[in-house]
Amino acid sequence: MRGLYLLTPNWDDTARLLDVTEQALQAGVALLQYRHKTAGVAQREEQGGALLALCRRYSVPFIVNDHADLCLLLGADGVHVGGTDATVAQVRVALGPDKIVGASCYGDMQRAIDAQAAGASYAAFGGFYPSRVKQYAVTTQADIVDRAGAVITLPRVVIGGMTPGNARPLVARGAALVAAISSVYLAADAAAAVAEFRALYDGAEIA
Repeated sequence: MRGLYLLTPNWDDTARLLDVTEQALQAGVALLQYRHKTAGVAQREEQGGALLALCRRYSVPFIVNDHADLCLLLGADGVHVGGTDATVAQVRVALGPDKIVGASCYGDMQRAIDAQAAGASYAAFGGFYPSRVKQYAVTTQADIVDRAGAVITLPRVVIGGMTPGNARPLVARGAALVAAISSVYLAADAAAAVAEFRALYDGAEIA
């Protein structure tokens, strides 16, 4: 896993969501996460199924936020687990050994170490910068990316207010994936925004 990790916004307009997502997938997304914090069960199933079909068309792995049951229902590629969700170990048992299980580690190295021991597929750190989507204290320091590389072998994901410009030093420190929402979905040209993120990895060595 290497490149842009795209998360969906809380959009109820499914046609708009699919349109912008397809533009992004065409431009080269490494991983897509369906994240809609206010959707009901029926809407999650509808949007999740449609997004999965798009991802299959463009050969992009598709995971869902929080909901292991939705992952299993849709046949998605995995789940991302936040700090207040089911544990990595619980989700790994539910999904089996072959699915992606991502873990939010914030600025906490021990969370990353524990996530790796429990069977996580990647460790997500952040937020590093203020976000237009998520409200949190911006306390994660950039050096956690390279420090984590010395103690875990998981791919390191960076999240929180990411733009191509402010993600660059984190990629240089070893971030395998840059997670973004607004920088793509609210961009005037989603494909061009994706291309800018992809360019961060041109010639980059990810340890």
